[in-house]
Amino acid sequence: MPINKKTSKRIGSEYNVVQFVTTEVIGRPPAGLSSLIRLGLVGKLKRVLLWLLVVYVSIPVIIKLCPSIQAKLVFLNFVRLPYFIDLKRPLDQGLNHTHNFYLEPETGLKIGVWHTVPAQMWREAQGKQGDWYDSMLTSTHPLILYLHGNAGTRGGDHRVQLYKVLSSLGYHVVAFDYRGWGDSDGSPSEGGMTSDALFIYDWLKQRLDTKTPIYIWGHSLGTGVATNLVRRLCDRGSPPGALILESPFTNIREEAKSHPFSMVYRYLPGFDWIFLDAITANNIRFASDENVNHISCPVLILHAEDDSVVPFHLGKKLYNMASQSKSLSGHKVQFVPFSSSLAYKHKFIYRSPELPNILRYEQQKEEDDRTKLD
Repeated sequence: MPINKKTSKRIGSEYNVVQFVTTEVIGRPPAGLSSLIRLGLVGKLKRVLLWLLVVYVSIPVIIKLCPSIQAKLVFLNFVRLPYFIDLKRPLDQGLNHTHNFYLEPETGLKIGVWHTVPAQMWREAQGKQGDWYDSMLTSTHPLILYLHGNAGTRGGDHRVQLYKVLSSLGYHVVAFDYRGWGDSDGSPSEGGMTSDALFIYDWLKQRLDTKTPIYIWGHSLGTGVATNLVRRLCDRGSPPGALILESPFTNIREEAKSHPFSMVYRYLPGFDWIFLDAITANNIRFASDENVNHISCPVLILHAEDDSVVPFHLGKKLYNMASQSKSLSGHKVQFVPFSSSLAYKHKFIYRSPELPNILRYEQQKEEDDRTKLD
């Protein structure tokens, strides 16, 4: 049928009506339905916010009622990274000149230890057993006793990489897991960690040549153990060759207050009473700021400016305290910062190409000081 003007106009009008009805009925939800959807979303948002508020309020209450939880958060010994690592096989981590063994600082308490010989000995080390590694301690190579931080084990990747660097520089490296960490027995405590470190130090001292120096290297929480250990050694008149502190803090209360995990609570009224007093209630202090007043050996502090776990200003503050310590008068106290542009953060200082020169200088200075005393 031919379409005239009138027919065309009618068809156009009908199309517009259909389009209008389709848009209104199908394309747009009714006003009442839109309101219900909006109310549903608002209700869900309110429930989420309510749950967040309950969690936010519950955490301080739980910690105050159960302060032992705060101790677990300080030590984090239950966080074993990397997972599925066999600590009996350091070779799996690329350490083909390392021996795994166990010692008993107390009857019935076993702690796991790794001894990495200097890289120059790696060929000779192949296939050797514990007796050979013990005999190598009588060599003239200096030794570093490494005290790791919280979480993980002696097999953590950044720790293994540091062992390799130190070994390549000619050091024996002895690292161990404190009681409660890794495959070591027992439960963690500040006193237990310090006792374990002292036991390992004395065990090594009995096997080393009397002229072979032992350097104590602590990282993060391990710096608190390190200053505890060195204070004890100095109190009994046998200081180590030097104390090296990587990413240190002043004391555990200041570190806890500066830690990123505390950010959402640190301005809460009663923060110290709820969180920090719970740490003290567990006899956890790690008071390096007090210990430096009882230490009498060279001190080297290494800290990255972009460290978000232990803020740079805490390491600098500890250095300022150490440099004014009467007991450290006459001993070199050095602070080496690493620029944020290097992105070493909390645990990658081992990547610094300057580290070998820094350590060689420190070792040479310590040897010169020892020669003067002799």
